[in-house]
Amino acid sequence: MLGCVSVVVTDNPQLSRYEVRVDADLVGFAQYRLQQAQVAIFHTEVDAAHQGQGIGSQLAKYALDDLRERGLELAPTCPFIAAFVRRYADVYLDVVAEPLREQVLTGS
Repeated sequence: MLGCVSVVVTDNPQLSRYEVRVDADLVGFAQYRLQQAQVAIFHTEVDAAHQGQGIGSQLAKYALDDLRERGLELAPTCPFIAAFVRRYADVYLDVVAEPLREQVLTGS
C-alpha cells in the first residue's frame, strides 16, 4: 500500500512513453509507438521496489483512459497491458483495435 505518497502519471510524447512518478521519482513507464490513429504499447516497466503496489495498474489505467479520450485505438503488444485489458475487458476492450480484441481476450 502506498499510504501518503504522491503518484502521478503523465504522457511524455518526446520519449513516446507514459511515465509514473512516486513523490516525483520516476518509477515506471509504458513505451509506445504512435502510428496514425493507433498506439502500440510494447513495453511496460515498474521498478522492483514499487512492484506489487498497484503502480503498474495506475499506469495502464491512465494510458488506456488517455487513448480513449484522444480517440486512439490500442494495439497491446506488451503482455502486461494486454493482461490488464483482459482483466478489465468490460471497461477497456473497446479501446483495443477491433481486429485485435479476440486475440487479447484469449491471450494468444
